[in-house]
Amino acid sequence: MTGAAWHARIRCGPRTGSGFLVTERHVLTCAHVVHRAESAPVDVTFAQLRGAERELTARVVGDGGWAGHDTDPGDLAVLELDRDVPLKPAEFAAPSDAYGDPPRRLIAYGFPHHYDEGTLAEYRATADQLIAGEWVQLEAWAGHGQPLAPGFSGAAVTLADTGQVVGMVSAAARRPDVRNGRMLPAHVMARYWPPLGALIPTPEYERHDKERLRALVEAVARQDGLECRPEQLYRDAVGPLGPPVPAHGFRSLWDAAWYLLSEVPDRAAVRRFTARLADFAAAAPTRYALRSWPHPGRDTRPAPRPAERPAWAPILVEIAPSGSGDDRFLVEVSVYNGRHRRLVGSRTLPAGRVRGYALERIDEAFYDLDPDARELIAFVLPRRWLNTDVARWARSADDDSPLGSFAPVVVLDLERRRSGMLQRKLTQQWRHLDTRDKGRLHHVRCDALGQDPTKLTVGLRSGGADIVGFGVPPRTDAGRRLFAASLNAPVPVLVWPRSGCRGGPSHTDCRGRAFLDRLTAHLADLPPGELPSFVHGLRQEAYASDGPEPHWAHDLALLWEDPRCLPDPVAYQHSPVG
Repeated sequence: MTGAAWHARIRCGPRTGSGFLVTERHVLTCAHVVHRAESAPVDVTFAQLRGAERELTARVVGDGGWAGHDTDPGDLAVLELDRDVPLKPAEFAAPSDAYGDPPRRLIAYGFPHHYDEGTLAEYRATADQLIAGEWVQLEAWAGHGQPLAPGFSGAAVTLADTGQVVGMVSAAARRPDVRNGRMLPAHVMARYWPPLGALIPTPEYERHDKERLRALVEAVARQDGLECRPEQLYRDAVGPLGPPVPAHGFRSLWDAAWYLLSEVPDRAAVRRFTARLADFAAAAPTRYALRSWPHPGRDTRPAPRPAERPAWAPILVEIAPSGSGDDRFLVEVSVYNGRHRRLVGSRTLPAGRVRGYALERIDEAFYDLDPDARELIAFVLPRRWLNTDVARWARSADDDSPLGSFAPVVVLDLERRRSGMLQRKLTQQWRHLDTRDKGRLHHVRCDALGQDPTKLTVGLRSGGADIVGFGVPPRTDAGRRLFAASLNAPVPVLVWPRSGCRGGPSHTDCRGRAFLDRLTAHLADLPPGELPSFVHGLRQEAYASDGPEPHWAHDLALLWEDPRCLPDPVAYQHSPVG
């Protein structure tokens, strides 16, 4: 197996090194072997071929950003040959195959001085731990034999029993009495040259899956002016309890994508990464192709876009338990501009600092909105926070006016946004609503708090309502149960007063009944898609009212959820200790 013809000798100026064929026309080697390629030709020789076919010229078409010192990362160069080679390229092993107990015997085929036909060196990996996030240490298999002398740089490191590649020799000890060296593992090389990712086995993913993700990364890279932060996209994908960003960070968007593919054994995380990344991609065909990834329980066919849909440009404020304490929350503010979603800011904070941070990021997000777009501020809140009057938060430290007087403000339920089934049903519900000019309103009156929550959920799922109006806030056990029952049904809109009646047996003239009567009078002829704007107008009236009694809508809360305006909700991982 070690006699495979894809081993190559590389010459560039006075330096000789090694390389190996990975496609019919591409050879990998160390960047330091060909660092003079701009002034000297790069000659590639396949020692096991004969005649004119064995010697070719090449040019450098890719690199890892190596800066010129022994300890600099990215010591990788991709060579493109002047013609295809009639050889079968190298095959790669899975990243974990280089290690074991007992250790796996590894073979390097190099071209040191006086060995024009090449020679073998036997080594093993000390451990699978990366040095500086980049290299694996190699140590000699035995106390004798060929050391990793100059000329081995760029040599493929293969498994002795299969001949599959696990890495590339990148350095050797300078002292002849020290028989160790360094290997750039294959999965690290793939950070720098994305096509390599398709060649390296990853047990959880097929090659075409990785190619789709690579195509999406490249599509985003071609878009000028997009700010796409690899670390934040990675954190979005793994969730607050997932593996942290590696110490070396991510040098590119592909680096983050490949780290997920090769080192995070969570298919759902890759789906989440893809979903977030798709928001940055402008090309609809690419977006829909990636939507076809298998997803248990979800219809993977691309959903047709409605002929008419509300032209909202949402600013999304997501507040979720961080998992690091009962009083700490992960706050993320994003902005949608067309199909693009840009993360404005993300931070884990104690509850007392959530409001200030969110308001600062909301203000920053307005810079990204198109001047003609219809702004919408959508808060995704834990269920116990849904009655929080975010619409009355002061707009900024310099402006005490309520946020809800400045722009339409709606809330969404965090649990429902994370449910694939409910998001799908909500999308279907909105498609039906697009064909009607008004929604159907269902009342939950003050004297109805004793009804069976399960029956309410089933009844609402049967299609009996598009809007649920509550006469009471979710502040009692009975009120919270019916509120949760409504959220478990695909009802796009919930409206309720944040204060007032708490329910009871006789409520003919209470504030809750009056609220529902006003709600019916004002919402009867309105399309649900326009409710954020309408409620925004009501709030402006209420805030400006100076009558002896509070305006009937002074504490009106609106839960309004159209997944088409806020696509691809993230399905976070559950806590492993839950």
